[in-house]
Amino acid sequence: MNYKHKKGWIFLILCPPLIFLGVTWIVMALWNCLLPDILGAKTITYWQAMGILVLSKILFGGFHFGKGMREFKEKKMMRDRMMSLSPEEREKFKEVWKDKCSGGFFNRHNRTNE
Repeated sequence: MNYKHKKGWIFLILCPPLIFLGVTWIVMALWNCLLPDILGAKTITYWQAMGILVLSKILFGGFHFGKGMREFKEKKMMRDRMMSLSPEEREKFKEVWKDKCSGGFFNRHNRTNE
């Protein structure tokens, strides 16, 4: 194994946990600097800040395992569908979507009244 590639794997393995630990420290520091003065909340420890991060991820973020691979497969499927269209069908598809997207979000209702 090449030494250069070994460094990359070590960086890839160590970086996410270090980022998580740093973000935990930032949450703890911000909580302890802001919330006791603003809301009268108690100060928290590092481990409580980590618990808040994990809880917020569970409640608001969810866990998206394999999302990147799923998006890649969907893009590949769409590309395959487009490649299987004849040139005439492809132009018709482009025109339909160009018409749908040309007005923007706020002008959609105005186009229907014309």
